[in-house]
Amino acid sequence: MKAEARISVSLKNPDAIAAIVSALRHVHGDDIARMMLVEGMTLANLIDAMFSAPMTHREAVRAITDGLDDFVITPDLGGVWHLKYIYGDAPGSLHVVDLEIATPDGTLASKDVWLRLSS
Repeated sequence: MKAEARISVSLKNPDAIAAIVSALRHVHGDDIARMMLVEGMTLANLIDAMFSAPMTHREAVRAITDGLDDFVITPDLGGVWHLKYIYGDAPGSLHVVDLEIATPDGTLASKDVWLRLSS
């Protein structure tokens, strides 16, 4: 029997990454989830998977925001950027439906941000 190769990665937010991996596996299956983490995915793809996973909406948003530090983000955002939360249409809604990243050069939609788990 062959020994399975193991890769050791030091994570800044292991609980958030565990929630993200679990959601991706639940929604897409093991092989696709692995490919998405290694090859990359858009922030929009991650948001869709997290909102489709069996967790509260609040837990999904928290895992995404906490886990971003463990991803390589493309395009390079530089040192100054922050997340902008996009809320639902209902007046006074605190229901996050999307995220954008604001930089000094402009705002990037979630579909324009590419994430790959750092290794």
